[in-house]
Amino acid sequence: MPRNRHTAAFALITVAALSLTACGSGDPAASPAGATSGVKGKIPVTDVVSSVKKDDAAAKLLPGRVRASGTLSLASSIGAPPGAFYLEDGKTLAGADIDFADAVAKKLGLKLKREVASFEAILPALGSGKYDVGTGNFGVTDERRKTIDFVTYINDGQGFAVRDDSELKEVTDLTQLCGLTVGTGAGTTFEATLEENRHRCADAGRKPYEVRTYADQAAVWISLQQGRSDVLMSTINGLRYAVSQQEGLRFLNEFKRLDVGFAFKKGTPLAPAFQAAVNGLKEDGTYDRILKKWGTGESAIESSRISPPEIR
Repeated sequence: MPRNRHTAAFALITVAALSLTACGSGDPAASPAGATSGVKGKIPVTDVVSSVKKDDAAAKLLPGRVRASGTLSLASSIGAPPGAFYLEDGKTLAGADIDFADAVAKKLGLKLKREVASFEAILPALGSGKYDVGTGNFGVTDERRKTIDFVTYINDGQGFAVRDDSELKEVTDLTQLCGLTVGTGAGTTFEATLEENRHRCADAGRKPYEVRTYADQAAVWISLQQGRSDVLMSTINGLRYAVSQQEGLRFLNEFKRLDVGFAFKKGTPLAPAFQAAVNGLKEDGTYDRILKKWGTGESAIESSRISPPEIR
């Protein structure tokens, strides 16, 4: 397919910010419809949440004030399939993160007061008490565990994608990127990882790779299509979803895995209840149904954990 025919397709699939693991960019809270444009195409519509029943034992683990109010404030970072995104109407939210949060709320007998917020704003806002919980494909890192508590529900991570005409077969070491241009989201940990390791090319006597960052994630993909980037670095699930929907794209490989969790203020009393709820979803089959719906079965975890060490 000619490259100019790819441009609109890439923009359609990415629709702004990818649901990046341990990263994020853009400000969907400022302009939600414009930030994601609305995803068209083959979007799963299976209802996997409405049948979830309240788990009284898990609900009893909630603080009394939360049980009394029956509500929690949730900040959601909205990106692209399969994590969290807007449907074509630019208003309706969908994605695995949306389903998991809604299913956990049903397990705990709670109603969520969901607010769309930019990825980079959520973790500080949790610390200030603005929100009770946050979602946005937040990867569990040792650095984040110093100030944030997590309750894990999937495993995702970092990967790479290229055009079909690329000579790259896999990236197992960042020195394989020497001399290339790498596209990624601005303000992400992908950007940080690339910048921190750029010196390795020079150390090896090779031309450093160039990092090109974009606040609008649709522009990241368009940069690949137009040849301004040779390779993209993003989430495993996001990349796999994109390549499954489009011709001319190739997922290279996983680079690093990370547990992904609901994020809370450090020391939160909510973590045990959320952990019990996630494990309850595994027991009743809802967990597997959500993963199947979004094609992310490889992201399954054995059981939910509270702030586990970063996967190395």
